[in-house]
Amino acid sequence: MLDKVQLDKILFLDIETVPQVYNFEDLDETTAQLFDHKTRFQQKDGKPVDEIYNERGGILAEFGKIVCISCGFVNITHTGKEIRMKSFYHDDEETLLKQFANMLDSHFSSPYHLLCGHNGKEFDFPYIARRMLIHGLKLPRALDIAGKKPWEVQHLDTLELWKFGDYKHFTSLPLLCHIFKIPTPKDDISGADVARVYFEENDLERIKVYCEKDVVALIQLFLKMKGDALVDEGDIIYS
Repeated sequence: MLDKVQLDKILFLDIETVPQVYNFEDLDETTAQLFDHKTRFQQKDGKPVDEIYNERGGILAEFGKIVCISCGFVNITHTGKEIRMKSFYHDDEETLLKQFANMLDSHFSSPYHLLCGHNGKEFDFPYIARRMLIHGLKLPRALDIAGKKPWEVQHLDTLELWKFGDYKHFTSLPLLCHIFKIPTPKDDISGADVARVYFEENDLERIKVYCEKDVVALIQLFLKMKGDALVDEGDIIYS
């Protein structure tokens, strides 16, 4: 199937998210009660709600926000392939989402374009769509999937490709890069550090760099799965 996919029609992406406020005690009373109710099953193991908030506040679209969306696409040149990168990152989530939506509508809105992420179908794509609706933004064509049949949704997911129908199986992007021998740079932060870097260090640039590394790794993984050669580091262009 991947042989039939037009590589230059795919937008690869990854998002970084944080809780809307850093600490559980900073939530207003209603939001705190609703979070407590939503995570009541996790609390049955004896874990306090503030600890659960630190772990899950940023990954639940109702209680988190997006601080960075990094995108990449493969450009086919006369000498080979190159990766072109673009990131949207801002303290104001609505501004970030409007910029990303404009890019999708302008350049990735045809029936031939696809979005690709690692666990994108379960996390990145729905998270972006939910946050857009919360801000009253119109969904771009690529994310407006309501009423579509599964084969009409133009989304790819490297995690789903690796599952081969095994829905209980989860494999992280770093693990897949390791077993496919895809070179990845050493990260100075991990996903668990993003909220701290955002709230305590106010370093969006550092988060953007981390997010872009994941997108490059995602693209290289997809190329491996497709049976194509990797893109050289020197052929990765950042805008």
